[in-house]
Amino acid sequence: MLDIRKQFGKKVREIRIKKGLSQGDIGRRLKLHRTYISGIERGVRNPSLKVVQKIAKSLNVRAKYLVDF
Repeated sequence: MLDIRKQFGKKVREIRIKKGLSQGDIGRRLKLHRTYISGIERGVRNPSLKVVQKIAKSLNVRAKYLVDF
């Protein structure tokens, strides 16, 4: 079983790529550095629920979808 951070990061990456967005695009929308987004996608960052909600909004999906593995 994958670590929940890795599962979340994988889902974020999949959606971001499908939408044709770069990590920098998401970072600018959230006012976060692209390396922070990279850390989330690699599963080395543990984003707060507030950040999860912001990521969902920036990807135009429901937060629930990001954590539905």
